[in-house]
This record gives sequence, structure tokens and C-alpha cells, in this order.
Amino acid sequence: MADEYQYVSKSKLKLKNDSDTKKKHKKKDKKKEKEKVFRAVLEDPGKGEDRHQQQQQQQQGQGQTSAAPGRVLTKAEESFKKMQEKMQNKRIVEKAQMTHKQRVELFNMHLDSLTEHFDIPKVSWTK
Repeated sequence: MADEYQYVSKSKLKLKNDSDTKKKHKKKDKKKEKEKVFRAVLEDPGKGEDRHQQQQQQQQGQGQTSAAPGRVLTKAEESFKKMQEKMQNKRIVEKAQMTHKQRVELFNMHLDSLTEHFDIPKVSWTK
């Protein structure tokens, strides 16, 4: 029986495209990005969009676009991205206005206002 597995390869499987020098990608810190956007919105709420447009123009001038290279975004795609970013900025500002403690208190007030129908039933395995 041991002879059947004598010629089995015990090393890892090497693929043709698998190279020893793999690029390590750093994960972007979303919290830091949100803080930057929040600070920019708090400093100049009206200028936040102007800054974003300037950044986009700089990226296009350098040849760096969020889409694939050589691809131009349509008007609908551009407006969709603008609205997405605008809504994200709005959400960030709304979340930053309340502390965690205030949100918990608001949630508890909401739960108190609900009827008993929505209460979680007590589960007991001993009865």
C-alpha cells in the first residue's frame, strides 16, 4: 500500500502564472478617508464639491482615472459617481453629528415606543 503513494509530489502546486515575487497590496484605511472628507466638509461645506472636481481634473491630467485606461465616462456615469460621493459625504456628516452614546439613547427610546408585540420572547431550556 505504501508503494502506491511513493511518487506523490509533496510540495505545493505551482501554476504557470504563479511567480515567486507577488505584489502585496495595502488595504486602504476607510476610516482615515472618511475623516479627511469629514474635515473638508466641515471646513468649507460649499467648497467640498469644488475640491473634488479639481482632484478629478488633476487625475485626468495625469492620466489616472478611476475607470479603465482609455475609457471615457459617460455623462450618466459621471453624474452617478458625483451623486454617490455626495450621498456618502452626507452620511458621514450625519453620523459624525451624534456620538455613540446619543445614538444608543435614541435607539433605546425607539425600542421603548414599540408595542409588546415586538418584544423578543424569553427562551428557557429548563422549563
